Amino acid sequence: MFRSFAILLIALAAIVVASPTPEKRQSITILSSSQVASFKPYSFYASAAYCQPANTLAWNCGANCQANPTFKPVASGGDGNSVQFWYVGYDPTLKTVIVGHQGTDFSQIDAVLTDASFVLSNLDSTLFPGVPSAVKVHNGFRDEQAKTATQVLAAVQKALSANSASQVTVVGHSLGAALALLDAVYLRLHLPTTTGVKMINYASPRVGNPDFANYVDSHVPITHITNKKDIVPILPGRFLGYAHPNGELHIKEDNTWASCPGHDNTDTQCIVGDVPNVLEGTPSDHSGPYGGVQMGC
Repeated sequence: MFRSFAILLIALAAIVVASPTPEKRQSITILSSSQVASFKPYSFYASAAYCQPANTLAWNCGANCQANPTFKPVASGGDGNSVQFWYVGYDPTLKTVIVGHQGTDFSQIDAVLTDASFVLSNLDSTLFPGVPSAVKVHNGFRDEQAKTATQVLAAVQKALSANSASQVTVVGHSLGAALALLDAVYLRLHLPTTTGVKMINYASPRVGNPDFANYVDSHVPITHITNKKDIVPILPGRFLGYAHPNGELHIKEDNTWASCPGHDNTDTQCIVGDVPNVLEGTPSDHSGPYGGVQMGC
């Protein structure tokens, strides 16, 4: 589902130095067991995004769907190749619209090529009106998110209206995590200010430059969860001009979850300090488990 020789070749680009400037370490806190458990429904939602659109639309995708039995699907799409799977629906238990994006399937070359593009570019001003020109993002992720942006927005608006809802949560794993972050920014720009938009993603690569990270910090509450010695969250390298926004939760080797404030916190309890380069990473950690949830359908 998630690993191939292609990604290892791509990852070697990150072995050069970790960062042109040292990061000041900030205080780390450990989450309680109840705090960790609160993320489990969203972990299953991120995992469900790997399932075929017909299954997510009928909400019969096995254990991933059974974990959130009250979910009411509204729309789904994608082909898993040129367009990643996605789905939208409403969870009356969590009282939020859910948007899920599929992660990278390395059996599909188009998805791999999306991951392989490292050019920092401006966002489309039609989809992202008013975003400063200094904000730049990975052009492969940008172009992939643009393919489904208007469909996702229409489905979200339908789900909000049908359920008198006021909260949207976007989820995803791997490439889906990058798309989830861009979608959260996009939806915040196009939905009423009275609608809350947040994002919870897993194993996200870096998506944009420091100006993008700062913009996210100011506009969308996010949580990006990293697992042990996964190499994907340290890509693309900071030396290429990329930065993670705030909101990292890092699952440590002892399975405790550490809250890592700041951009790319270099404490060894956080992903950047724990995995200084890809040769010290463990690719199998990419799929999880995330609080007991293994990503995939």
